Formats: sequence, structure tokens, C-alpha cells
Amino acid sequence: QVQLVESGGGLVQSGGSLRLSCTASGLPFSLYVMAWFRQAPGKDRESVVVIRRSGDSTYIADSVKGRFTVSRDNAKNTVTLQMNSLKPEDTADYFCAGRQGMRASPFEKDYDYWGQGTQVTVSS
Repeated sequence: QVQLVESGGGLVQSGGSLRLSCTASGLPFSLYVMAWFRQAPGKDRESVVVIRRSGDSTYIADSVKGRFTVSRDNAKNTVTLQMNSLKPEDTADYFCAGRQGMRASPFEKDYDYWGQGTQVTVSS
């Protein structure tokens, strides 16, 4: 059974930092492209970052460039999203997702597995 479990969300003041982690089980993690998506209240889910199997990030949303970074540890089956200089508009549920193969897609429909999400709230 495939599981993606996010952790690290919470409440932080504007300008603060949070680190989200996603731990995968039940799949050959190193063969999966991983991504973080987010969904703010009343809005569609959007992609935030995509990271290749090798660890190269290939997509970073313009809204988070220079503030968010993504990394992965294939030995530990984890992908981490470091979020700095957080803004109130970053408030959302953040989801980890994985897709088998090499193509790094920013599109929700291309992902096979999803975590349950972790909530991030940034206060002004």
C-alpha cells in the first residue's frame, strides 16, 4: 500500500519559516518524480515545486521563487519543502504527490499518489 505522509505544517507569522516533509512508503521512491501542491481556501489546487528523481528541481512557481526550496533524500524516501519569508498568501493546505517516470510535470492530473495534506497558516 502506497502512502505519502506530510508533516511540518502549522501557524507562523509573516516573514517566518516552515519546513514540510513528506515520507513515502510502498513505492520505489527513487523512481518517482515528486511534487508539492497547495490549495488555499476557495481556490484550485496549484503546483508549488516539482523535483526530479535525481534531486534537481525543475519547476518552481513564480509566487514562491527565491523563498521556497525543495530537496529529496532517496535513501530515506523523503522530500522536503523549505519555506522562508512566508507571506499570508502562502496560507493553504500543502500536499505531497508522486508520479512514476521521468517527466517532471506541474499538472495535478499527472500524479498517481497523494498525501493527505498539511495545513500552513501565515498570520500577518
